[in-house]
Amino acid sequence: MSTAKTEIYAVKRDQYDMIIGGHSTAGSEGEYFVTYNPATGEPLAKVAKATKADVDRAVQAARTAFETGKWKRSPVNKRSRTMNKIASIMRSRFNELVELEILNSGKSLSAAQGQVMQAIEDFEFYAGAIVSHRGAVNPMPGPFMNYTLKEPLGVCAQIIPWNYPMMMAAWKIAPAIATGCSVILKPASLTPLTAIVMTEICHEAGVPEGVVNIITGDGATVGSYLAEHEGVDKVAFTGETGTGKDIMAKASQTLKRVTLELGGKSPNLVFADADLDAAVDGSLFGIFYNTGQSCEARSRLYIEESVYDAFMEKFVEKAKKLVLGNPLDQGTHVGAIISERQLEVIDNYVKSAEKEGATIALGGGRAKVDGFENGHWYLPTIITEVNEDMKVVKEEIFGPVVVVSTFKDEKEAVKLANNTDFGLAAAIWTKDHAKATRVAGMIQAGTIMINSPFSAFPGTPFGGYKQSGFGRELCIETLDLYTETKSVVSYTGSRPLNPFNL
Repeated sequence: MSTAKTEIYAVKRDQYDMIIGGHSTAGSEGEYFVTYNPATGEPLAKVAKATKADVDRAVQAARTAFETGKWKRSPVNKRSRTMNKIASIMRSRFNELVELEILNSGKSLSAAQGQVMQAIEDFEFYAGAIVSHRGAVNPMPGPFMNYTLKEPLGVCAQIIPWNYPMMMAAWKIAPAIATGCSVILKPASLTPLTAIVMTEICHEAGVPEGVVNIITGDGATVGSYLAEHEGVDKVAFTGETGTGKDIMAKASQTLKRVTLELGGKSPNLVFADADLDAAVDGSLFGIFYNTGQSCEARSRLYIEESVYDAFMEKFVEKAKKLVLGNPLDQGTHVGAIISERQLEVIDNYVKSAEKEGATIALGGGRAKVDGFENGHWYLPTIITEVNEDMKVVKEEIFGPVVVVSTFKDEKEAVKLANNTDFGLAAAIWTKDHAKATRVAGMIQAGTIMINSPFSAFPGTPFGGYKQSGFGRELCIETLDLYTETKSVVSYTGSRPLNPFNL
């Protein structure tokens, strides 16, 4: 096992190590795994493979940094300046980070640019938000005074998915270190590269050793062990609902704090009085952005009966124009699927829909992309003639596949929207503001988009209802999830208190 102090590395390289206690390190057994370029299917780099012993090392480094280090005791303005410096370094390396994100995830250039930019803005947002995050003075009777303090929670394990590698890392790291916590980040094995680079940038900006640690390896082993580790005070997880339930069960054994941002099957409601052109464009983005590999993808499209034909004619024709191609080209709309395994999952869902009697209005199979024949590609797919009992309607597919149905009126639209185990997001398209407000109030989802395809900006709460999880990220309220509230009660009277009258 080799160890070296972190320094300024090239973003793109052939080998990536973990970072524990401020040092780049191989795993305790010296093993590496290979990560691939989804667009080409070719090896991209080798990455250090963590063991449980490495998790122990990372937890100890984070615990030492938290309990004896300077970070949590640093003036809030100093932490704020450091976070702004992280953002500044990321901005200076923006193009490199975007390229690495594309190579490791297969996503399109425009998607990667937007997501890396949001990662930068997350650090800037929390650099400002933490300055105003404070306790309160509460009214008390007589000669008593009560004030509260916001204190960092402790050591936080953060487990992120493969669909938004750098953005999810920022969503997790930024609020945690803003409050003074120490973290162990565990990125997805398919896409660990930009998260490793972000950790390096944190140290370059002045975050002390041990405050941000990153371990890479198998989620079933490393992630599971983190969730149950006695040295971890909180687990924040983004990913599949079943895994989230398992993490919650393991975390409960030591009563850890838990934040879960899980799956979705988000509805997209198009009313007859909507601007149909805007609804078509927004609906295309809502499902085919990021190749449909998004937890809040609007994968259930419901259209009011009277405009179904008009909407679908435009929707299908525009979907045919979506470009699959080199993810580094500006003109590419839809990137690659993350892996061959996920491609097979998507295709099996589509085949199941056909067997159950649905109609494939567009796509429905693997795509061939010139120059990228060995990559993982799937055609943008539109499925009609579905019913609410079909697997493609009930279960999260996580690919460029949308199912389309109709509704008769506002009441039925809300019923269909809520007919799911999930509740992450929903979209509403109508020119009637009163209707939009009514419907938004009745839909059981954490984020409601009205006449807009965009769901997340720094400062806007993001999280779900029902089996989409709990806790909110990307907002000021997130800081409360990484802090303890301490209540201090003080007696200020001139006479000693004698409650027992002794």
